[in-house]
Amino acid sequence: MTSDSLTDVAGVRVGHATFRGDGWLTGTTVVLAPEGGAVAAVDVRGGGPGTKETDALDPRNLVRTVEAIVLTGGSAYGLDAASGVMGWLEERGRGVRVGQDPAHVVPVVPAACIFDLGRGGDFRARPDAAAGRAAVEDAAAGAPGTPVPEGCVGAGTGAAVGPLKGGVGSASTVLGSGITVAALAVANAAGSAVDPETGVLYGELFGGRVAYPEPSVHEAARQRLAESAAKHGVPPLNTTLAVVATDADLTKAQAQKLAGTAHDGIARAVRPVHLLNDGDTVFALATGARPLDAGRPLALNEVLAAGADMVTRAIVRAVRAAEPVTGPDGEWPTYGELYGGR
Repeated sequence: MTSDSLTDVAGVRVGHATFRGDGWLTGTTVVLAPEGGAVAAVDVRGGGPGTKETDALDPRNLVRTVEAIVLTGGSAYGLDAASGVMGWLEERGRGVRVGQDPAHVVPVVPAACIFDLGRGGDFRARPDAAAGRAAVEDAAAGAPGTPVPEGCVGAGTGAAVGPLKGGVGSASTVLGSGITVAALAVANAAGSAVDPETGVLYGELFGGRVAYPEPSVHEAARQRLAESAAKHGVPPLNTTLAVVATDADLTKAQAQKLAGTAHDGIARAVRPVHLLNDGDTVFALATGARPLDAGRPLALNEVLAAGADMVTRAIVRAVRAAEPVTGPDGEWPTYGELYGGR
């Protein structure tokens, strides 16, 4: 039995810290690896990224595994949330050993941020180290396999996809080999998730039958979105973030390929993508619990393709799970409000 979310990869947990009201509309999400860490990699394709410790994930460099990944609001200010996660990990002796004393560790905590500054009304309301600690504690407290809360939570609290409300979404699949591939996405794009001609979510054009909205419904939605865009203005910066996780035994180079291929999943769900004012970043985690089939040279391809598919589905779920949120300039409409149910 699966929960169709990132936590279907055994040992991976997800926690959120959410801040809403009194000028706040932001948050932090932590993906906590199994104790002992997971092989990690990253691929950054947006023109305006805000990241921390991503160079350590280069396959040419020393660090092989990480204990956690942080996705956060607050733009570059919010990257301070990673410090709170580092402190929590250090207290538990989790990190890269740098001495004979088991307590002498340096947790490597890669992080990436979205732009949501001021969306709740207060430009200075952004995540800090305490937010990171709260999110990692939330992750650790959850039972194994607990479904990931979706919508306007954690790093997706203040997310917006153009004039439409964004959020957090997750999805998973089990391949014929028994390998699990899953993704978590924070949808906060400068581009659109909606086909302007039909009202269909771009990401739903892949992998199944599509229910097209009635023309009258779509026209009313277009008017609402135009009004929202006029009120909120064009976001100066955005960013879609994702973490793809698998229980496959991957090298760092293979994990980096997974992170890179997963960007195709963003491109299917958002148009245009990877712009100068996006910071689109995908992390990959591999726990190594299941070996790739050495007798099938293309076994890795199945994992790569599934990673992209799960990112597309996660973005669709993020947009569909969003609920109305009021900012200083009014509400961002949600896809559900405009077009109805799932």
